[in-house]
Amino acid sequence: MPGKGIRLRRLFPTPESRLFSVPLDHAVSIGPIEGLERLGPLASELADAGADLLIVTKGSVREIAPSLRPTTRLGVHMSVSTTLGPRAHHKVLVGSAEEALALGADVLSVQVNFGVAEEGAMLADLGTAVDQCRVLGLPLLCMTYIQRPTAASPEEQQHACRAVADLGADIVKTNYPGSPDLFGRLCRTTPVPVLIGGGVRHGSDEEFLQILRDSITAGGRGICIGRNLFQRVPVGPFARRVAELVHGAP
Repeated sequence: MPGKGIRLRRLFPTPESRLFSVPLDHAVSIGPIEGLERLGPLASELADAGADLLIVTKGSVREIAPSLRPTTRLGVHMSVSTTLGPRAHHKVLVGSAEEALALGADVLSVQVNFGVAEEGAMLADLGTAVDQCRVLGLPLLCMTYIQRPTAASPEEQQHACRAVADLGADIVKTNYPGSPDLFGRLCRTTPVPVLIGGGVRHGSDEEFLQILRDSITAGGRGICIGRNLFQRVPVGPFARRVAELVHGAP
């Protein structure tokens, strides 16, 4: 699969490289929240600050395309749901890897939520997307979560991340499990690069940056942070601090 290998090397040029990625797909699932009112200017700020990869839904590519720099990679997120419906945790495919590639994508992004009744359907969609990406040589990032009222155990989170990797995901995004030791074990048991997500904005700037440091020290290959980044105003200066941390020496 030379095409996929070439694209993955653009994301991770060396075994020590770490990825600064920013998902901007939230408006489909939860609406035009604070920070996402205008994607074009936001994308420009993030690209100028050093973000490596911006992830958007397919219709939003037209908004951010003029803002992409030659070194900024594009991810297209193709599994969605909305909080307007009764099954917000059931993500469904709304496009194909071929469509993402035609839009200029360097990565296809999908989401699997474990622990809900629709888990099997989402795993089937993951399998479909993996097969499409294999044919086209396109890397696949899987946003991997456990969604249920009670907190998932570290072992369950490790299980979910290993499952999507073993089903063909090339990059896994998941929640930070709360400590460097737990995250280190998760990284060791997941045989592809692991990125941490941020979820709902929390903590001070310094507290958040410490989580990023801890995740990198524990073996994380970067971040895939949305609200905890673009809802910290002004975005540019804080994003530069994040870029320095993610891209800095081990």
